[in-house]
Order: sequence, then C-alpha cells, then structure tokens
Amino acid sequence: MNGLPDDDTLYQHAPCGLLLTDGAGLILRANATLCRWLGYSASALVNKVHIQDRLPVGTRLFHQTHCLPLLQVQGSVAQLQVELRDSAGQRVPVLVNIVRRIVDGAAFDEWALFAVNERRSYERELLAARKSAEQALEARLEAETQLRALNLALSDADRRKDEFLATLSHELRNPLAPMRSALEVLKLEHGAGAERRPLLDVFDRQLHHLTHLVDDLMEVSRITQGRMELRREPVLLADIVHGAVEDVAAMMRAAGHTLNVRVDAPGAVVEADPTRLLQVGVNLLTNACKYTPDGGTIDLELRSEGQEAVITVRDNGIGIPAHALGTVFDMFSQLKPALDRSKGGLGIGLALVRGILTLHGGSIGVESAGEGRGSTFTVRLPLASVQATPATIATASDAVAPTSVLVVDDNVDAAETLQMFLELSGCLARVAHSAAEALEVLDRFQPQVALFDIGLPDMNGYELARRVRQRPGGDNLLLIAATGWGQEADKQLAFAAGFDHHLTKPIDFDKLRALLAAAL
Repeated sequence: MNGLPDDDTLYQHAPCGLLLTDGAGLILRANATLCRWLGYSASALVNKVHIQDRLPVGTRLFHQTHCLPLLQVQGSVAQLQVELRDSAGQRVPVLVNIVRRIVDGAAFDEWALFAVNERRSYERELLAARKSAEQALEARLEAETQLRALNLALSDADRRKDEFLATLSHELRNPLAPMRSALEVLKLEHGAGAERRPLLDVFDRQLHHLTHLVDDLMEVSRITQGRMELRREPVLLADIVHGAVEDVAAMMRAAGHTLNVRVDAPGAVVEADPTRLLQVGVNLLTNACKYTPDGGTIDLELRSEGQEAVITVRDNGIGIPAHALGTVFDMFSQLKPALDRSKGGLGIGLALVRGILTLHGGSIGVESAGEGRGSTFTVRLPLASVQATPATIATASDAVAPTSVLVVDDNVDAAETLQMFLELSGCLARVAHSAAEALEVLDRFQPQVALFDIGLPDMNGYELARRVRQRPGGDNLLLIAATGWGQEADKQLAFAAGFDHHLTKPIDFDKLRALLAAAL
C-alpha cells in the first residue's frame, strides 16, 4: 500500500536473521536473510532441522546448559554471541537475542540473529579510527610540549640577549664618556676659530656616530620587532639638513659630485628624534651618492607645504625601473645595476628610512623616469605647532651660567674630564669617586647640582640619591643620573630614587647645559 513493502517482505528481507522454533528447537520458520547466510532454502530447514543441529558442539552444550534454563526462568536471552554452521560446514558468527513466548500452553522461541562479521568490521574500523585519533592527539600534545619548551628557551635566550646588549652598551658607554668630555674641553679651550677646530669637528661627528652605534645595540630587538624607541624633542630641520651634508661631504668630494643645498624653510621645526632624522638624511644622501656615476649632480631641498615639512633628494644617477618603484623600500631590496657596483650595500637603508619616518607620522615617496634618468626621494613630516623665528635660529651660546656642581663617578677619567668641562664653562666643580667620599664632600660643599654615576663601588647611585634627599637641604639639590644604563626601566629606577633627570653616557652636553642653566 502506498508503495511500501508489506509485512511479509519486511520479515523476509530484514537486515537480520529471524527464526522461530518450538520448545524443542525445531525450526518452524526462517526468513530469507538467515537462509542466505546459512546457504539453505527455507524448505530445507522448516520442520526438518533443529537449531541445535546447526550449532557446533561447544555452542550446543552452552545452549543446553545456559540458554534453555534462562529462557525457562526469565523468558529471554540477550546479546549472546554464538556460531552457526552453514551448508558448507563453515562457521558463521552471530549475535543472538531470544525471546520465549507461551501460546496455548506451548513454548515457542523467537530468534533474532545479527551477523558479527559486519559488526566486527565496523568495530575494527571504529578501533582504527580511535587509534588514529589517539595517535594524532598524542602527536599534537607532544608537539605542544615541544613548542612550549622551545618558547621557554627562546624567551630565555631573548632575555639573556637583552641583558647582554644592555651590559655591553653600558661597558661601551663608559669609555665614550671621558672621550666626549675631553672633546668638549678641547672645543672650549681652542674655540671655534682655532686651527684645530676642523679636526675637533671631525672627532665630534665620528664620536656621535660611534655613540649612535652603541645606542643601536639597545635597539636591535626593538627595530626587528617594530618597537624602536624615539627620543622626541623640537628639531630644527635646517640643522638636520646641514648635519647630513657635513656627514657625507667627504664621500661627495671623493665621487666628484656637485651637491646643491637649498633651504626655503629655515624655521621649520618638527617634534622628532634628531638622531633618527639625521640617519634619514644621511641614508638618502649616501644612496644618491652611491648610485650616481662620478661627477654627477645631487640636489637637496627643504621647504614647507601647508602643515608639512618637505625634504627632497634628487640625483641624475642610475634611476629606478618602473617595475621596481614599489619595492625599493622593502627590506633587502636591491636593484640589479646596484648589485654590479662595488658600493651596492645591504639594501636595508631605505627600509629603515621608511620605518623611522612612519614612527614620526611622516612618509617617503620615490619618483624616477626610468633607468639612467635619476631618482627623486620626497620626505614629508608634520610640522610642530610652534615654529622657529629668525631670532631663535641664531646659534646659541655654549656658555653656562656659573653653577656649583658635584660630580660622582668611580671612572677617574670620566669624572675629571667632566670637571674640566664644567670649570671651563664657568662652573665651580668638585669630584668624588665613591658614595662615601661624595657624602663627605657634601658636608663642606653645598652644590646646586649633582651628577651621580649609578655603578659606584661602595653604594649604587640610587641609594646615594635617596640618602642625599634625606639630608638637610637635599630637596633643593638638582640631582642628575649620569650613567651608561639607558633603558626605560633604568630611567624609572632613577626617578623613583629621587633623581630629577637621567642622562645616558656619553653625556649630551647640549642637554647638560640646558639643565645647568635651569638650575639657577
């Protein structure tokens, strides 16, 4: 009816064997499924064969001693695994459920038999899948364990690297400090017009470069992770332009280039890290010099457009093909003609330039008409809210108003050269080489300013600062930490100990002059 199989069809072709026997085990009915499994026709089984005759000896005994008593007592047997013999004598494993029914006082047993081969195949597949999943889970857990161990090892290595770089930077800054002080003393003694002034200027620039290299040791991990630290201050871009020109002057002369400098915005000021901006200018001029054939022309221009300062570097060098314009700022990017030149470089300069400018909220672009037709790089930086006036552009005096200063440093060269600089600048300076000596000096000398090194032999500079603050009049003393430890955490420790300012060795004497002037 309605296209559905009738009851007899469902019975005959059920997905399990169905069997009806009397109380003695004589087969009264068997469906087609069971007949197919055993290899008999229904007529060969019904009313002719007892089910016990199709059971192996062991199963027959089990049926006699266990199944029949259970059927008599509880009327059913469930989930019993037995074997039947087919017409060829082969064993057919089946799972049996038996229910006994009493009809008119006569017992009848209804059997449902399920092929175990298919179940075993399913179970094997299930067990295989489970085993595969467990193996995958074990492999994943092992990989996660190894990854955690590797992460811990990398974290430890990164921490040790940072500690090493901080220590190395500190150790390198210590000898740079007396060199910087000695240079400042020589500049004050000989003056701007002395014959040795050009040599001192060279020494000054190269010492600045070396100091910047040491500072970069602290920035290596930050640069690679995009965490470069900027030391922002108002910067007169004209000074950056002239500083970059001075740095590359020797290279330009050696190549026979003509360098034209035009400053249309002499009062342009930006809030920026002057060291990093100088690096931008030097890198752009160096690239122009390297990639322009000898005797070329390079133009450097500073102007303002709206709320932006614009610096352009234009050359008539090897140029950039159109397909490479979009990749010149990528790390390790190299133009093939440049690779053939002995001055090719590493291909990281322009990537660093873009990174530095991005941190400053600026940008850089490039234009070129093609190979052999030169290049133009354009830098844009947001102008500061306050711009310089002609009066403030004039060169500031190096003189320092008379101030009394105590210098505490166990590095004798650093302390004495700094004392010489201070005295030549008009200050009254005293020196101590330990914390105990500093406390003794303070008993008879009342300075307005004190510069403490942190790594003293008997007591660190933090503790010394705390003790000085507790002395009568200690709150009125301007305390400056002058140390080779220059990380942000070191600065916070200094401020927490009572220092007013933190200067990293070698000391920036322009900043020191400003602090001394403010102490009055």
